[in-house]
Amino acid sequence: MTSDAAPARPDATDEVVDLCRDLLRIDTTNTGDNDTSAGERRAAEYVAEKLAEVGVDAEIHESAPGRANLVARIPGTEPGRDALLVHGHLDVVPADPDEWSVHPFSGEIRDGYLWGRGAIDMKDFDAMVLAVVRDWQRTGVRPRRDVVLAFTADEEAGSDYGAHFLTQHHRDLFDGCTEAIGEVGGFSYSVDEQRRLYLIETAEKGIDWLRLRARGRPGHGSMVHDDNAVTALAEAVARIGRHRFPVVMTDTVRAFLAEVSDVLGIEIDPDDPETAIAKLGPIANIIGATVRNTANPTRLAAGYKDNVIPGRATATIDCRSLPGQSEELERQLRELVGPDIAIEYVQRQPALETTFDGDLVARMSEALRAEDPGAHPVPYMLSGGTDAKAFSQLGIRCFGFAPLRLPADLNFSGLFHGIDERVPLDGLQFGVRVLDRFLRTC
Repeated sequence: MTSDAAPARPDATDEVVDLCRDLLRIDTTNTGDNDTSAGERRAAEYVAEKLAEVGVDAEIHESAPGRANLVARIPGTEPGRDALLVHGHLDVVPADPDEWSVHPFSGEIRDGYLWGRGAIDMKDFDAMVLAVVRDWQRTGVRPRRDVVLAFTADEEAGSDYGAHFLTQHHRDLFDGCTEAIGEVGGFSYSVDEQRRLYLIETAEKGIDWLRLRARGRPGHGSMVHDDNAVTALAEAVARIGRHRFPVVMTDTVRAFLAEVSDVLGIEIDPDDPETAIAKLGPIANIIGATVRNTANPTRLAAGYKDNVIPGRATATIDCRSLPGQSEELERQLRELVGPDIAIEYVQRQPALETTFDGDLVARMSEALRAEDPGAHPVPYMLSGGTDAKAFSQLGIRCFGFAPLRLPADLNFSGLFHGIDERVPLDGLQFGVRVLDRFLRTC
C-alpha cells in the first residue's frame, strides 16, 4: 500500500486505449428525449463490470429506464481528509454516420488516433479514470484521500437525469467531498516546440436555454397577412443571431490573458481582448466566447401545412452567460425580441467561477510538469457547461482537469460535438500518467 507519486505502470497506459474503444462502441446517444435516446445503462454496466473485476463495488442508480448513473468510492489512507469527486458523463451527442470518415461508433484506430463520438467528450476521461483505478487495485495502491467516482447520464441535455438526479436523490454518496475534477481542462496548447500551456478550467459559463414563442392570426397562405407569427419570430431570431453582446472581463479571463501575454510576449488591450485572442489558433473559439455573453439560435418550429399561416411559432436559443451576467443577459434579450415575443427558460443553470490556487491546483501543476517539463498550467473559463453545475450545489469546488497532451496542429475545440471526433493515442496515455500522479498525491 502506497501513495508515493510514480508513473502508472505500462499495463494502465496500454489498457486505456482498449477501455476507451469499448466505451466508444456503446451507443449512448442523448437526443434530449428519453424516447429517442439510446440510454446509458449499457455503458454504466460496462464500467461496473470493469470495476468489479478488480474488487471495486459500484452502485447504479437509474433516474428513468435506461438513464443510468454509477457511483463508487475508493477509500483513502487518511480517512480524516476531505474526499475528492472525479466525475465523467457517459452520454454523447448524436452523430450522423454519413458525415464522418469512419462510423462514429466503431472505435476505429487510424493515424495514431482513436476515432468515435465521445472520444474527447468525454469517454476518453472515463477510460483514463478506469485505467488508473484498475491499476491501483491490481498493485495495491491507495490514494491519500477518499476518491468518489461518478459516471453520469444526461450531461449533454442539462443533467436532469444524471448529476442533478444524483445530487437531489442520492446526496449521501458524496459525503465528505469538497473538491472535484471533471471534463474540458488540463489539455495542452502549443506555444512552440518546447512550451505548452495547459488550460485548467476554473470557471464555466451559465446555461440559459430559451424558447421564444410568437403568436399571430392564422390564415390562408395566399392572402395578404400582416399578423404572421412566423414573420415576427423570424425577425426576433435574426436580431438575436446577429447581435454582439458587449465585452465583460471576468477574473478568470483576466488571469488567463495575463498568463498568455507573458508566455507569448504579446500586448493585450483590455478594451479589445479579441484581437489578441484571435492569435491563439485552435483554442480561439473557446476563449473568444468567454469575454461576452452569447446567444445562438438553434431550432425553429412552426406550421402544419404549406398553405396555412400558423397561429404559433417557436424558436430555441442557446444562451451562455458569464458569471454574474444571467439577469443582464435576460434584460438584453427581452429588449432585442420586443414586447410581442414570449420568452421561457428551457434550462437555466448558473455560471461557476473559482480561484486558481490551493493545494489541489498545485498537485495538478506538479503532475503535468512531471510528465511534460514544458508544461505551463493556466486557468481558463469554459464557454460551455458541465456536470460541475450540479455538484457545485453541494458546496463542492469544481475544476476541469482531464489531462491531454495534444498535437500542435489539432483543432481540439472543433472536435466537440463535431464530425470525426478523435483523441490521440499518446494523448490518452499521457493523461493516464498525469492522472495517476495527481490522484496519488492530491
